[in-house]
Amino acid sequence: MQLQQLSYFLAVATTRHFTHAAEALGVAQPSLSKQIRALETELGAPLFSRARGNITLTPAGEALLPLANRILADVDTARLEVQELAGLRRGRVRLGATPSLCSGLLADTLRLFHDGYPGIRLLVEEGGSRDLVRELTRGALDLALVILPLAEDTPLVTSPLLRENLVVASRVDDTSLPNRPHLHITDLRDRPLVMFRAGYDLREATIAACRHAGFEPRFAVEGGEMDAVLRFVEVGLGVAVVPSTVLTGRPGLRGTPLLLDGGRGAPGLHRTVALAHRKDVAPTHAAIAFRETLETFLIDADADGSLPAGVELLAAAVTGPR
Repeated sequence: MQLQQLSYFLAVATTRHFTHAAEALGVAQPSLSKQIRALETELGAPLFSRARGNITLTPAGEALLPLANRILADVDTARLEVQELAGLRRGRVRLGATPSLCSGLLADTLRLFHDGYPGIRLLVEEGGSRDLVRELTRGALDLALVILPLAEDTPLVTSPLLRENLVVASRVDDTSLPNRPHLHITDLRDRPLVMFRAGYDLREATIAACRHAGFEPRFAVEGGEMDAVLRFVEVGLGVAVVPSTVLTGRPGLRGTPLLLDGGRGAPGLHRTVALAHRKDVAPTHAAIAFRETLETFLIDADADGSLPAGVELLAAAVTGPR
């Protein structure tokens, strides 16, 4: 099995067309077809079904697809790492983060890292925590800021960094909510909620908290990204459970802390943010440099009191697994 064959396989799997795949790769279509046939012969199974001109993946092709993605991603990472060791002043960090972190703490960290390592490319992917875990696992990312806990069988190493309080975001002129310093999770019963799309940890956390309190949440609208969800709340479609940090710069919204039970000193709803990488692939020098920049920034921000309200630095930020 050759890397070139896997590259050709991925191109056809993506385009679902042999001619278009060949054009995208800049090779002759007969040459691409020959390499695909050779790969199928070596694996002992057809990878594509070519019935009636429609190109679809066979079960063997479906099984190979995530493996081929990971192999080629790892090869690319190895090439960049060797270039770094060879003394080239360049590299790449592919970082995943949730939208709330991208618009907050991460922006300052990226600026510091770029100032210190101007030759290293930064590629940032925004997404829900579950989406980022999937992309990190298949080798499409080097590092990701994800939300704990993860599934027990996830092949990732995680270092907890921050604890973020979650609040109920509502319009400042919304008088339908109880006028209290804190809201109880049952205050959301029968109240229209603006809900994130599937793949966001905030969606799962909100639904799980409501169900634990004995009711199913009622959605006014669902399927949005962070900016869309906040805008929907601003126009009065409902309320949403969000990290307290995302309300900065939105004077039309207020955030009310959310309690999980009604007792005195009841715990608030929060989430733990961790930096993650794959267990089976050592981080590149560039990724290690970014991790160190992030940790230094968070420690300094905690020391001078500039961490956003509702965000707590965890001790594991500098002592967690590597």
